[in-house]
Amino acid sequence: MRWLKSTLVAAASWSVASAQLLEQEDPDFTPTPIEYAVDTLSRAPGCNIADFWRLARQLSPGTEIRYPNTTEFDAATERWSNVGGGVPYVDISVAPETEQDVMKLVRIANNCNVPFLAYNGRHGAITTLGQMNWGISIDLKKLSGVSISGNGQTATVLGGTNSKVLIDHLWAAGKQAVTGTCECVSYMGPALGGGHGWLQGHHGLIADQFVSAKIVTADGQLRTVSSNSDLWWALKGAGHNFGIVTSVTIKIFPIVHTNWAITTLMYTGDKVEALYQAANDYLLQNGTQPVDIINWSYWMNIPPIDPTGPVVEFYIIQEGVTAVDTAYTAPFIALGPISVTNNTGTYKDVSSWVGISLDGPPCQKTGAANPRFPLYLPEYNPSAMAEVYEAFKEGTNSSSPFANSLFMFEGYSMQGVKAVDAASTAYAFREDNLLTAPLVQYTPGNAALDAQAQAFGNQLRNILHAGSGRSQKHIYLNYAYGDETKEEMYGHESWRSAKLLQLKDKYDSRRRFNFYGPAA
Repeated sequence: MRWLKSTLVAAASWSVASAQLLEQEDPDFTPTPIEYAVDTLSRAPGCNIADFWRLARQLSPGTEIRYPNTTEFDAATERWSNVGGGVPYVDISVAPETEQDVMKLVRIANNCNVPFLAYNGRHGAITTLGQMNWGISIDLKKLSGVSISGNGQTATVLGGTNSKVLIDHLWAAGKQAVTGTCECVSYMGPALGGGHGWLQGHHGLIADQFVSAKIVTADGQLRTVSSNSDLWWALKGAGHNFGIVTSVTIKIFPIVHTNWAITTLMYTGDKVEALYQAANDYLLQNGTQPVDIINWSYWMNIPPIDPTGPVVEFYIIQEGVTAVDTAYTAPFIALGPISVTNNTGTYKDVSSWVGISLDGPPCQKTGAANPRFPLYLPEYNPSAMAEVYEAFKEGTNSSSPFANSLFMFEGYSMQGVKAVDAASTAYAFREDNLLTAPLVQYTPGNAALDAQAQAFGNQLRNILHAGSGRSQKHIYLNYAYGDETKEEMYGHESWRSAKLLQLKDKYDSRRRFNFYGPAA
């Protein structure tokens, strides 16, 4: 039977009918992954199976192909957020061994007009991913690694490398780079949407660190792009729309400060207005927050601490010290927090302090839905913060399906980000000082609950937007829910939309990369 199956595949005659015939002849027959792949692709109108098989045979021996109803497939496709209608569905998961394999896979998919989607950390939660309703996932997990070059001034990072791997590799060599803050996310995922990080006050966004990149574009070509390419602008802020990055060379820097410190203050909800007024006055300082200071906060329900409503956990993080300067902490202690906790360590401890290390909740895939509703702001509006706290409290009460939700407020240093000309990148919102995002967590069940979550998240976002006094919303693409406009995600200037459209028509006229926040 194995000889018969091999002959059938080699002759490119594998089909659903062939599978059914073999099953009748051999009740124990199970198709191999590649046979399953051919079976799936044979359903595509006009697919030339002979051409598919010719290309598939060229894939490296270490390439892994997984198909549904196996534990390997489930592990390779499980996602962090599972909003109904917003989760991509794939028939086959392929983990290429080399960047040439990525190129070949795109050509295979193009040959059969089969959709494909690159998978990395699988933390992308934007609901436009749900438009991927069949096809191939290209899992980049095997493309992981870091090599330092350029006399220690640059590093080449493979496209499937996660942030923790990069941080640890560089740290061991006495180096650092701007990476995402959450340890388990991929390096490239946040970077393609701009990418915020602890060190951005010094050096700019993650995307600002790019020196060159290798990218498989929609035509199946492996291109090396840098500042002399028109694709360079798009890669830095709208990169999800233009290809699969197989490696990127980035700027790296010597470690200047090994010491970092944090003060964690916890408050009841009645302190919200005074707390965020103090954050404006003593930390943000009209957009001039010191380069060594970061303010973060979470709102969440912790009934043993306060059964009446969400608590506010407020962090003041400082670089280069063993204790946060009292000039920053004293005004917040004066507000009467429930508790004050101080920690000291290194840069590698910061993510664990704020609960986003490898063993933290955001790094666990539990089957929950975790949509976010982000909004950039110039500063906190204390009265709007008090209003949105009450709405969050009401919407996450103990009987609500959203009781485990979280409200996130990220206040990074911005000097390095603002030092880059905003027109030089597809990332548009360099003048904003705060990133806010309610994360509406719930157990997915039905479309009505998904709609309720969407309405709740937008209610919270709209309160903050109204308090900003702005007519236009500024949205962080990497947190986007999926109902935002292109202008809200990529910038409201008409020239930005025109440039994205021109580049999309040039490099992806068939819109093969159109699942993650389509730009044009």
